Amino acid sequence: MSRNKSYRNVFVVLIILLAVNFAGTYAYKRFDLTHDKRYTLSKETIRLVEQIEKPVFIKVYLQGAFPAEFKRLQVETNQFLEELSELNDLVQFRFIDPISASKDLIKKGLQPSRLTVQEDGKVSEAVIFPWAIVSYDDKEANVPLLVNALAPSQEQQLQNSIENLEYEFANAIHKISEEKNKTIAILKGNGQPEDIYLYSFLKRLSEYYKLAEFTLDSVENNPEKTLGELSNYDLSIIAKPSRAFDEKEKFVLDQYIIQGGKTLWLLDNVHAEMDSLMLTGKSLAFNRDLNLTDMLFSYGVRINYNITQDLYSGSIRLAAGSTGNQVQYENFRWPYFPMIFADNSHSITKNIDPVLLKFPSSLDTLKNHIKKTIILESSPLTKMIGTPVNISLNEVAVEQDKNEFKDPNTNFGVLLEGAFTSAYANRIMPFEMNNYSRSGIENKMIIISDGDIGINEVFRGEPLPLDQDKWTNQHYGNIDFLLNSVHYLMDDNGLLNLRSKSLQIQFLDREKTFDQRTYWQLLNLALPLFILFGFGLLFNLMRKRRYN
Repeated sequence: MSRNKSYRNVFVVLIILLAVNFAGTYAYKRFDLTHDKRYTLSKETIRLVEQIEKPVFIKVYLQGAFPAEFKRLQVETNQFLEELSELNDLVQFRFIDPISASKDLIKKGLQPSRLTVQEDGKVSEAVIFPWAIVSYDDKEANVPLLVNALAPSQEQQLQNSIENLEYEFANAIHKISEEKNKTIAILKGNGQPEDIYLYSFLKRLSEYYKLAEFTLDSVENNPEKTLGELSNYDLSIIAKPSRAFDEKEKFVLDQYIIQGGKTLWLLDNVHAEMDSLMLTGKSLAFNRDLNLTDMLFSYGVRINYNITQDLYSGSIRLAAGSTGNQVQYENFRWPYFPMIFADNSHSITKNIDPVLLKFPSSLDTLKNHIKKTIILESSPLTKMIGTPVNISLNEVAVEQDKNEFKDPNTNFGVLLEGAFTSAYANRIMPFEMNNYSRSGIENKMIIISDGDIGINEVFRGEPLPLDQDKWTNQHYGNIDFLLNSVHYLMDDNGLLNLRSKSLQIQFLDREKTFDQRTYWQLLNLALPLFILFGFGLLFNLMRKRRYN
């Protein structure tokens, strides 16, 4: 009877296991018990995926032989996409070995990554294609799975990449599936660069928003109409103007801000250009009067008339001699090009490459009721140089004295948030305005004391990518920084906040594992056998005791 009961219990357990497995083929549910909630999707991602009405196809090029530690990236990507697919069965994905399609991937701009691999105490190099392609309707978006931001170790780079997975996929889905509802005015008419020099930045920006040029020429004849037309835009970008704004133009911009219009200012207070420097070897850096000092001062910011040298800087390529008839070129550190390692604490600067500035001026913040957040700051090894001043290319051959770079961290970019007070609150207005407002509603603006942050180079009539140096192949975070700034100003914080997601991923200590590998190998082999032997011995003793 006891034996029949045991058989019945075993049969019931088998039936339950079969039922659970059968149900699991039709229902998928994962419970996130992790401390950092790494497997919990954000509300913005859930909203984006649930609104998809057409099939989304995702090709992930993380299949095949690659370093074991990057299996973690593959596993995390697979688990994340399973979550998306469970939310909406229109999301379909598959993993592909990129070897057979490497040429096509490179043509699409998906460059491979070279990784340093340490195994058994030996160092080798591996090449992988850490990319995914998201297709929706007739549109595609490339998704980088391995962030390029400089990290102290490869493990930290991998952690940053896993943290960034949700943002990158959600961002791609947003670009190709969401309608463009918000508009941006690109201000012209005050000596701004031609569009070809803003091409790289504006092209990326057009993937999210509607863009249009806007001039303030009509201010002279009909300023209120100009203000009304400008107010139709959610954001205005003032990129590297070189001619002064008159009082009527400033008044229109002021009232646009007071009424809630967002602004992104990319300003050069000093004229210093590499083109003239390359032609003659010398150039004069002199002050540029944009007539904006009083206006920005009223908002709580002052851009100084100086330029900054920083020991953490980018490079320029110069002729360094010749071999036969061939000119030899070398890359030289150029202290006038500070390389800014942005703070990861703010969503605008989270997980981006260093930002390259060119002849930036220092920026001061003033006390008032406006909240100010510094988003671009130099290293501690900087030196302020007053203008006007002569700059020579021969400076690359001069060894820099570290003791001269004692100026404290210099501010180059600030985010202002609050209800702004009109710059004309206690002044005579340049013209009468029926709907003049002395103080405004809650608003935001960003001021950068370098107009070149968004300017791409042009080679043989073609614009070059803003985020990569043609000569050194160094990647910079200028586009990501500017895009994040615009997203933040436009209140697209749902996607932007995904950058702030932090995970605590544990990695093995390579040196320790190599030194102790024999111990752990023996432990993993001997311990299971010892446990099995002990279990068998105990079982036999219990069996003898029971039946004797």
